[in-house]
Amino acid sequence: MRILKIMLSFLIVVFLVFPQTLLAQEEWTPLFDGETLNGWTQKGGDAPYTVEDGAIVGETIPNNDNSFLTTDKTYGDFILEFEVWVNPHINSGVQIRSLSKESYRDGRVHGYQVELDPSDRAWTGGIYDEARRGWLYPITQSEKSQSAFRNGQWNKVRIEAIGSTINTWVNGVQCARLVDDMTAEGFIALQVHFPWQDQMVGGKVKWRDIRILTENLEAHSTTPDPQVPEISYLKNELTELEKRRGWRLLWDGKTSDGWRGAKLDHFPESGWEIEDGVLTVQETDGGEATGPGDIITRNQFSDFELELEFKITEGANSGIKYFVDPGLNQGPGSAIGTEFQILDDENHPDANQGVAGNRQVGSLYDLIAAENLSAPSRSKPFNGVGRWNKARIVSKDGHVEHWLNNQKVVEYDRFSQMFAALVAYSKYEKWEGFGRWPQGHLLLQDHGNEVSFRSIKVREL
Repeated sequence: MRILKIMLSFLIVVFLVFPQTLLAQEEWTPLFDGETLNGWTQKGGDAPYTVEDGAIVGETIPNNDNSFLTTDKTYGDFILEFEVWVNPHINSGVQIRSLSKESYRDGRVHGYQVELDPSDRAWTGGIYDEARRGWLYPITQSEKSQSAFRNGQWNKVRIEAIGSTINTWVNGVQCARLVDDMTAEGFIALQVHFPWQDQMVGGKVKWRDIRILTENLEAHSTTPDPQVPEISYLKNELTELEKRRGWRLLWDGKTSDGWRGAKLDHFPESGWEIEDGVLTVQETDGGEATGPGDIITRNQFSDFELELEFKITEGANSGIKYFVDPGLNQGPGSAIGTEFQILDDENHPDANQGVAGNRQVGSLYDLIAAENLSAPSRSKPFNGVGRWNKARIVSKDGHVEHWLNNQKVVEYDRFSQMFAALVAYSKYEKWEGFGRWPQGHLLLQDHGNEVSFRSIKVREL
């Protein structure tokens, strides 16, 4: 009896001192009972899922589509934890807020996927939009996040999906910090990827200790790592963190405030359409600034970070220019400045002009060809015609980077001898000091094709 009283007194003290800890333990719900697949349904491919030693085991089989073991219940806001082991020859993922509807690709599972990537790319904890938009948050801006996953071992993953924010941790290290409002609720699913190489056949993925928390989330959420960048896909809207870090919208999504024609003192009266939060230069004759003309910011920028989304039509050509001096060329053609090329590489003839692809999408136009610098073994990360792509340009103390869909594709020093040599053998050689001016306007180009823009934002560094 005395021992029971002591234990009861101890529990009372612990509850009084650490009430949230005890409450959190009580509120967790297991999604896997350790013995059966009750509460789960398979969708997609035919990869087998079994239970072995208290873990769900999925195995790749040849000639098979992606397979998904999905929860029968759907979840909106939650904190999810699990442990996972991945064969080093395959990749996998866990779907969250995902859907399967007959109206979408005959029931194809689609939605947010937290990546499990044992390859040298090391993007475990990143967020991929399965069968929809592709990579939303590749692990390309945080080296410590890339090293969080331990190959050939059990790894603990934590996912916090609260409102429009999805944060991930792998072994206690934050990996992704995404803001996106496309899907608020859906099922959770364990993926077995189709094997595209013979060595992947028979590879296994194991999950265990899968549990979820759906109530009192704010009290149990983890403080984000300030060194892990936030990536937002909110349309023409800034997050609170972006505001605190100095971002501002360059276009409000409704008016032409802050912009004018590159060769005008006002915004073009026609040819640039503003509708439903999208800014579109309309199709004309395919010529350079022969329609409504380029538009530029009224302000000038020196050290800055610019981000926007663009969408092109088939065969389209356009560009984002920076360090623009609109007074240099008052005749035919576009205003003069360094350019992040926007192009349909497959269908526009300019893709085969220039040198070694330096006129293709993402390139420093006519100077440096875009290539995937974040994942050199992978192709350039262009989402395609008719889909939104994210462009990012960073300029700081002469160092400039182009990013396409959150993967670095160009890097250079605008004050280097190499840059000067490239300019000397380009169409820009006649413009003295090209690309080295201390400041300039930002520009969206009219090249006679329909191209759309949105979510244009900037911060000065």
